[in-house]
Amino acid sequence: MSIIRLYIKDLFKFSGWLLPLNLFGMVIASLLEGIGILMLIPMISVSGVITGKESNFFAPYLGFVDIFPEGSELFFLLCLFILIMIAQSLLQRGIAILNVKLLHEFSRDLRIKLFRETLRSDWSFFIRKRKSDLINSLTSELARVISGINLVLQLITSIVFTLIQVILAFWLSASITGFVLLCGAVMILFSKKFINRARKVGNKTSLFGQEYLAGMSDQFNGIKDIKSNTLENSQLSWFSSLTHKMVGEQIEYVKLQSNSELYYKITSSVFIAIIIYFSITAFQAQFEQLLAIILIFSRLWPRFTGIQSTIQNIASTIPAFESVHHLYKECLSSSELRDYQDDGIEPYKLKSSIVSNNICFKYKNSGSNDVLKSINAKIRANQMTAIVGSSGAGKSTFIDILMGLMKPDHGELLIDGGPLNDERLTAWRKSISYVPQDSFLFNASIRENLTMVHPNAKEPDLWQALKFSSAAEFVRKLPEGLDTHIGDRGVRLSGGERQRLVLARAILRNPSILVLDEATSALDSENERKIQEALEGLKGKMTIIVIAHRLSTIRNADQVIVLEEGRIVQAGGFHELASQKSGQFGRLLGNQLEAIQ
Repeated sequence: MSIIRLYIKDLFKFSGWLLPLNLFGMVIASLLEGIGILMLIPMISVSGVITGKESNFFAPYLGFVDIFPEGSELFFLLCLFILIMIAQSLLQRGIAILNVKLLHEFSRDLRIKLFRETLRSDWSFFIRKRKSDLINSLTSELARVISGINLVLQLITSIVFTLIQVILAFWLSASITGFVLLCGAVMILFSKKFINRARKVGNKTSLFGQEYLAGMSDQFNGIKDIKSNTLENSQLSWFSSLTHKMVGEQIEYVKLQSNSELYYKITSSVFIAIIIYFSITAFQAQFEQLLAIILIFSRLWPRFTGIQSTIQNIASTIPAFESVHHLYKECLSSSELRDYQDDGIEPYKLKSSIVSNNICFKYKNSGSNDVLKSINAKIRANQMTAIVGSSGAGKSTFIDILMGLMKPDHGELLIDGGPLNDERLTAWRKSISYVPQDSFLFNASIRENLTMVHPNAKEPDLWQALKFSSAAEFVRKLPEGLDTHIGDRGVRLSGGERQRLVLARAILRNPSILVLDEATSALDSENERKIQEALEGLKGKMTIIVIAHRLSTIRNADQVIVLEEGRIVQAGGFHELASQKSGQFGRLLGNQLEAIQ
């Protein structure tokens, strides 16, 4: 339960005066409920149901009855009872509304806090984590945490009400009340096994939820492969097996709840019988005293069992609390330590060069050798630099470091002679437009996909960017032009059309540095030629860094850097390196020419 205490402590900090006010309201509502129950004593006495010496027990509670006109005491007592119950109900309603408001505001704060810290995590964090696990924590697990906090608030309410009624019961009969509390303690002691089992079932819920979301994400991400390779039956078999386990887990939890409820009902019946028996035989309780005790404990005993049931339900949510808290701590430890209040930070304008000075890098916990080894390179401003090499040579890792997504283990990255540190990172990121090989578009219109990087862009700016990327022609032919909705990840467009839109979005940002990671791989030769011409026109206006497997696309690069097994093995102009037939670049170019022939 220590993990829940952390969240309740945060809830107290977040709520300010609202939670103490809520607790105070609970005390008043509980007192009113207790007073309403005690009102039954004078009503019974005045009604004449109990007469003679049996009414002596009620004498201490009947003094205020004399203020009512003789003969109408019962009428006024009933009216007073109704007023007290109305006041208690209204106050309890206000407490419930305040609880809901507090819970939802706190849950919103939790969601924002967790999502913010997730976004602030460095790129290596996202490389380590499965996307589906993050989504599961931010949706299903966080929802279970909110449910758990709601249960805790319910538990606090029940405890406050129960304590007040226990005090009233002690006032009526300390001996009988003490005996009842002892019986309740025994029941709670034997119910610990239900709490432990509930926590184990909660662990299964978390694991199955994580596996379900991960599997469904994989299925729909790879739905084209599944359909084209007729894998529907095998995937259905996986789905059927997993959902069978999930049903079993839910049935197990229902059995646990029903078993605990059966235990509580049986033990409650036994203890109530014991309490009545000992109240009469051992404590010599009078009939009217026993009646008053029964009136109170008829309301109090269900709260005992309710508290126990709530604790059991809270125990089942503990794995979700632990999962979300672990993710939050992991995000904090992976934070890039950047100031995200960056509205006033202007993009950096590269003036001279980007220099990698003896950079080495290795992925943490990978167990492999260095991905980059002593990288020394200079990328001049407003020139086009191409980075080539075979698969696994370290090209993408080098680009990630150049963009500030990851920090080198050794060496440093110098921007115009100064180190790229946390203070300069936001401005540096704002100066870069990145176009990946796997183009990503949002499930929105073309206009919305473009303007997200430049909200104030005018329509002529949009068409100019589209023209640059050779996308203007096909956009004009779409039914709604710029306002055409392109579906999830741009599924309604071809691969080449998606790539051209992503390139247009990058250009619209008017970056100082344009990074193209196989950005023309999905284009046909005609559109690739147009992009090459457009890039040629950008030389001298912005710094262009290109990763390319198709070496014909970098023919006009000012500099070509060749990587192999994490090292720079060649650097120079395209034609200079192409003439060195024994060099790595010459071999790569020769292999591509042979493939074409």
